Amino acid sequence: MSISFPKTEEETVRFWREVDAFQTQLKLTEDCPRFTFYDGPPFATGMPHYGHLLTSTIKDIIPRYWSMKGYHVVRRFGWDTHGVPIEYEIDKTLGVSGRDAVLQMGIEKYNAECRAIVMRFAAEWRQTIERLGRWIDFDNDYKSMDVSFMESCWWVFKQLFDKDQVYRAYQIMPFSTALCTPLSHMESKQNEKTTQDPAVLVAFPVQGKDSSLIIYTTTPWTLPSNLFIAVHPDFEYIEIVDEASGKQYILLESGLSMLYKDKKKTKYKVVGKLRGKDMIGWKYEPLFRYFVDQFSDCFQVIGADYVEADEGTGLVHQAPAFGQEDYDAAVAAGFIHPGRLPPCPVDDKGLFTAEVADYAGQHVKSADKAIIKDLRETGRLLVATQVSHVDKFCWRSDTQLIRKAVSSWFIKVKNSIPDMLANLESTTWVPSFVKEKRFANWIANAHDWNIARNRYWGTPLPLWVSEDYEEVVCVGSIAELKELSGFTGTLDDIHRDKIDGITIPSKKGKGQLRRVDEVFDCWFESGSMPYASNHFPFENSDNFHNGNFPADFIAEGLDQTRGWFYTLTVLGNKLFGVSPFRAVIVNGLVLAEDGKKMSKSLKNYPDPKAVIDQFGSDALRLYLINSPVVRGEPLRFKESGVKEVVAKVLLPLWNSYRFFYEQVVLFKKTTGNDFVLQFPETTNVMDRWILADCQSMLKFIDQEMAGYRLYTVVPRLLLVIDNLTNWYIRFNRKRLKGVAGLDVKDTKAALDTLCQVLFTLVRALAPFTPFLTEHIYRLLQPYLGDALSEYPNAKSVHFLAFPTVQESLFDEVIQRKVSAMQKVIQLARTARERKTIPLKTPLLTLVVIADAQQLSDIEELQTYVKEELNIRDVILTNDEERYGIHLEAKVDWPILGKKLKRDAQVVRKALPEVTQEELRRYLKEKKITVKGIELEGDDITIVRAIATDNPNIAKEDGVVYEPAFLDDMIILLDTASHPELVDDGIARDVMTRVQKMRKTAGLVPTDDVRMQYSIVSNPDGVQFDTLVSSRQSQFESTVRGPLEPFSPTAGATETVILQEEHALSNLTLLLRLCRL
Repeated sequence: MSISFPKTEEETVRFWREVDAFQTQLKLTEDCPRFTFYDGPPFATGMPHYGHLLTSTIKDIIPRYWSMKGYHVVRRFGWDTHGVPIEYEIDKTLGVSGRDAVLQMGIEKYNAECRAIVMRFAAEWRQTIERLGRWIDFDNDYKSMDVSFMESCWWVFKQLFDKDQVYRAYQIMPFSTALCTPLSHMESKQNEKTTQDPAVLVAFPVQGKDSSLIIYTTTPWTLPSNLFIAVHPDFEYIEIVDEASGKQYILLESGLSMLYKDKKKTKYKVVGKLRGKDMIGWKYEPLFRYFVDQFSDCFQVIGADYVEADEGTGLVHQAPAFGQEDYDAAVAAGFIHPGRLPPCPVDDKGLFTAEVADYAGQHVKSADKAIIKDLRETGRLLVATQVSHVDKFCWRSDTQLIRKAVSSWFIKVKNSIPDMLANLESTTWVPSFVKEKRFANWIANAHDWNIARNRYWGTPLPLWVSEDYEEVVCVGSIAELKELSGFTGTLDDIHRDKIDGITIPSKKGKGQLRRVDEVFDCWFESGSMPYASNHFPFENSDNFHNGNFPADFIAEGLDQTRGWFYTLTVLGNKLFGVSPFRAVIVNGLVLAEDGKKMSKSLKNYPDPKAVIDQFGSDALRLYLINSPVVRGEPLRFKESGVKEVVAKVLLPLWNSYRFFYEQVVLFKKTTGNDFVLQFPETTNVMDRWILADCQSMLKFIDQEMAGYRLYTVVPRLLLVIDNLTNWYIRFNRKRLKGVAGLDVKDTKAALDTLCQVLFTLVRALAPFTPFLTEHIYRLLQPYLGDALSEYPNAKSVHFLAFPTVQESLFDEVIQRKVSAMQKVIQLARTARERKTIPLKTPLLTLVVIADAQQLSDIEELQTYVKEELNIRDVILTNDEERYGIHLEAKVDWPILGKKLKRDAQVVRKALPEVTQEELRRYLKEKKITVKGIELEGDDITIVRAIATDNPNIAKEDGVVYEPAFLDDMIILLDTASHPELVDDGIARDVMTRVQKMRKTAGLVPTDDVRMQYSIVSNPDGVQFDTLVSSRQSQFESTVRGPLEPFSPTAGATETVILQEEHALSNLTLLLRLCRL
């Protein structure tokens, strides 16, 4: 029963389609309590990448789990179809940029082009998401360009407007010249990186004095708009004479290093000192004369507390239209106000206007060089260099942002900060540090939100205004717009090209009110999705607060703390005074294997489709969610990691089912009865242990899933798979095969146990690995009998309830006993591996040293220990001294030295004199006094060692002990070769080789064959015939039949299935399998 996981998954997808699995699950739960999930909308202008697959996996696991827990979980896919990403694609395709180009083309045609590409990759998204195993409704999806969605955005905005939470203001905003629009502060911080910019020192001669003020700037392009120079009133400035030129300059003393790079050649003399407040009001010579007539009262020194002493020269050039601090300082000084705005000679493309004639038409960043060249010719440029610093770039075009004065519409956020922080406390975030630090800090320092964009493809701001902006009407619905405007046509689309021509008669005698040009920031739309995706309040208002809001769960990447999480939070608190979600999982970034960002151009990551085609979606899902990325940390994606999940998780789980199936077939053959699951009634220790382990797992999963901690759940699930495959099945093969020398009842009990565990596992794993669990469940169905009778529809494992904890199966004593046995076996395996002694080599003695409780537990299970470790004798003792075990105290002296100071040397000298009894007491009490100095906790570490000259061991002939240690257990494995064990080793080796031959021949457990041997060479005279005949019962129970001699020279009377020659040290055998 070999398996291809990808092909099996494709068959499962076809099965889900046949039974309409997702919709069937929804129907089965429609009368259940509601669990509300919001899907954060992606753009469909690109193909899904690993980040999308990660969030989709998380968004699938949680709803699947709560569905199986008896909740109705509606899952609708969402699309972000507006905004900059779409427009940017169109601008590149059509080669247009800027307002004039779009208006010349026509907004209607431009928007039609945008609409045409919005869903370009929708089919690929649907195919990929379905192949990933995510159940979500694409047919009843929501799109931000749908008129129902847009109308609800209008309603949201009107609620805020009517509450006086919206205002128009002139502010300095991050501005994308590539997109010709301002961005919000939130967007501007999404793409920060190191860049190089020119850095200049420029002199401004003071009128009526022989000195010049020196300013420093990394934005030379703002110098034509200079109006002021700011000083800190309390700073002390120095006036110097440069001995080389004879010129006098004023700056902070800390700024001298910027003026004089070579200290050895520096020659200047300080001729005076003065306070910043004494310079306020000084007039200086303008650098350029573009705005001298209009702002003749400016070009002077003003005071500003924001000036810093450790940055620049302490004198800051002020261009109020290009820096918020500059603007605020100019307003505070009384020169700038709403009726007198500062010069802003830069258009939306970032080009200088005709106001700055010498540089008109040049992009501001390109003009830096020309400006520096002109300043050098005038003698005003003192230093020009380059500086590397972190700056903000447009998150879509990846071009450097500028700061620019814009008139825009803002939502008040600062006044809601206390409420947002208070409501945040009641939410659950995984990981919690994102809530407590990153998100809480972001909210605490939030700016008012610029929600307007000078763009075209988006939801239009529903504001109609008079020319002087003194009359503003906010519209909250299509019906209201028709009523106010008298428009009688059809409005099944409210994009700009459909409504910009609609006017509203003024009620204040101001003629016709026209809609403002702006559209909503697309983050406003995504933040409105809880309402807009349901067309609230125009539809679905009855159950909105009883199942649709707030969400029980959302999930997105770490970058959304400044994006969707934030905008949801602002609007939820503004509208209803609550957090719009109760729980959120925040995943980290998926990086390329080299730690860099995944890049198509660098081709530094494997194609997701190829990975799924090769390893399957279950493997990819488990790899992603069992990684640091679900704790908000980055993941370096490794294809080998996905492959490892197949080898270590999926194959063992599949092999567990395959083994079960083979034994069920064997059970039918040997008993004549079909196997049907009955609730396990067993007294076998291992049966009771694996059943109890499953209950512990289920209890743990319920506890952790309630806290959304996927990173703890998955390892616990994988532990049960490991316990099942590497402990339960491995230790119970003979019982499950019916060859343990016990009755049929015991075989049935073992098969019942294995079937029950598999049935529990496929249900518990179903949300995580939906494909393989479905496949195994469908194969298990014929054997489940009455176990499925309670379900109205049992066609799919995903229609079943998540397994509930069965208290009657808990058995802490059994779990403790098996845990003690596992520790012994793992320690002994470690000792074998260190000495490179394979398990097939029998060893004589294993000594276990532990406390009385553990020894008692191990004694009951020592048969398993002997068989698994291939050991003849197990000695259980608590006498460490008898076996030369002694305790040693280890100290991290640098750490203890800091704590004890001089006393550390006293402890260092006295520590060797501490007795074994004192060290044992320290192990229990974690306290010890050495020369009057109290040590506790982790001050010292106790380790165990074995004496090499122990007289008790030396007397025992031929014993060579290899130790292995845990804190509460020691094992000593006799690794010496003892002659009396050689025959046991040969017999075990032959059985292993026969079993491998059966596999090679493609035989299953029900295939009975003759197993024969012939001695090819035997130089050491091993009594092999005697060895075999004395162990025939062992051969029959292990390989299902006797091992018989045959003569290769005799006539061919047998039908040989497989024949191989095997060398066992110097003994060479010819082994063969023949048909009966």
